[in-house]
Amino acid sequence: MADEPAEFEQAYSERSFWEKIKRFSLAAGREVVEHALVLYHTMSGPDVPAWAKTTITVALGYFIFPADAIPDITPVVGYADDLGVLVAALATVAIHVTPEAKRKASETAEKFFGDGPRDPAP
Repeated sequence: MADEPAEFEQAYSERSFWEKIKRFSLAAGREVVEHALVLYHTMSGPDVPAWAKTTITVALGYFIFPADAIPDITPVVGYADDLGVLVAALATVAIHVTPEAKRKASETAEKFFGDGPRDPAP
């Protein structure tokens, strides 16, 4: 497991994010995926400060990182730690989460899950 947030930040790339979403969205579940997508779309906002982008990058890097606190292959609880990290990051950067980021996340999740949009942000 990574010892430093910097390792999670280094684990993040747009390519690895989309690979994880595409390969593991059903296993992770809509809630985890939609939270990750809200963070992803928030990060691209023009007025998001560097500290918020770093927080998001670390959280998404944790989501991507193959060896986290609870291995993602563990049945039922494998993505619980990822969800916790994503929710904490969302709470930290909540002031920068726009309706547009939520809408884009919901639309993207709809493509993977097809069960109707909902509001993922806390």
